Amino acid sequence: MAVAAKGLGLLGGWGDVGVVGGAAFVATMFESWLGATWQGGWITNEVVNFINTAVGAGLAIAGMGRLGQHTKYPIVTGTSVLGLRYNGGVMVAADTLCSYGSMAKYKDARRIRTVGPATLLGASGEYSDFQSIMDMLEGMEQQNANFDDGHNTDAQQTHSYLRAVMYQRRSKMNPLWNDLVVAGPNFLGLVDKIGTTYTDNFIATGFGSYLAIPILRKKWRPDMSEGEARGLLEDCLKVLFYRDCRALNRIQIAKVTEGEGAIVSEPYEIETDWSAASFATTKGGLEGDGGW
Repeated sequence: MAVAAKGLGLLGGWGDVGVVGGAAFVATMFESWLGATWQGGWITNEVVNFINTAVGAGLAIAGMGRLGQHTKYPIVTGTSVLGLRYNGGVMVAADTLCSYGSMAKYKDARRIRTVGPATLLGASGEYSDFQSIMDMLEGMEQQNANFDDGHNTDAQQTHSYLRAVMYQRRSKMNPLWNDLVVAGPNFLGLVDKIGTTYTDNFIATGFGSYLAIPILRKKWRPDMSEGEARGLLEDCLKVLFYRDCRALNRIQIAKVTEGEGAIVSEPYEIETDWSAASFATTKGGLEGDGGW
């Protein structure tokens, strides 16, 4: 049976669902054939030929199990999503650009959506995975509506559900390639692509976690008005537009409050200023080695 074990070990290296069927096929057929052809402790050429055929068939079955899998890397992606709490609610902001690799291809991609009457969901990362997540959540909302019991899933429940979904997909080695910001009237949390979660008074994904978080730490206050919160998010998005080559100055702002529920603005452009000395006269244009 050592030969059979060696053959099954070869199949095990493929590591996919189809391997189970392929290995079972090889083991069953090999055992039935072995009983009929084992003679005097020697394996005949007929047995060897059968093993080669069976292993090849098992590998073919294993390969068939791999055909329906999705890609493991992002193709069309969006960059940072920002969120903060203010006096009266929570506000979320993101630009509307989705890049195809390094090409700024889709400039009207809405990456902030409402989930039910009082939950906002913003996503960076693979846009098609975000669409898949929205399909799941909309199915849940439709199910709630069908029950007609007056219950709506709130932001904290949505956050917990997405944590389980993202961790399960990551554990299956087929992750949803998104970092998600979930906001409710009194809730702001993040779920990343491997199912890690946390809540905070302000949150940023993507490049924003490097460039926007320091600004938010310095300027955020718990008693900020809605106008101050909007201005702070716009300032952060300006910095990201200047410094992140996957960002755009066309943005959306969304808010969620107890009285008004979740509201997402139409896209609009923020004003930018390129008169800073480092932009007008770069070191590369001066004499020397061009270093900063």
